[in-house]
Amino acid sequence: MDAKKKDKEELDVKVGNIVKFDGMLGKVEKINDNSVIVDITINDNFDEHEMFEKTVVNHRRYEIVDDTTA
Repeated sequence: MDAKKKDKEELDVKVGNIVKFDGMLGKVEKINDNSVIVDITINDNFDEHEMFEKTVVNHRRYEIVDDTTA
């Protein structure tokens, strides 16, 4: 097993957290083994881009910016 990989129970991220990745923000909706599914409609400029409402982000590619769960 990869030494950098953490089990879901060991991750700091929780459903409802706001995470930052690739210059965007996302609200965590689901936590998977290797990634999270985030809602990116919370971005101010979401309507300006032709993107899907949700995206998958690997655990290594985001940082938690707001850990208050809603």
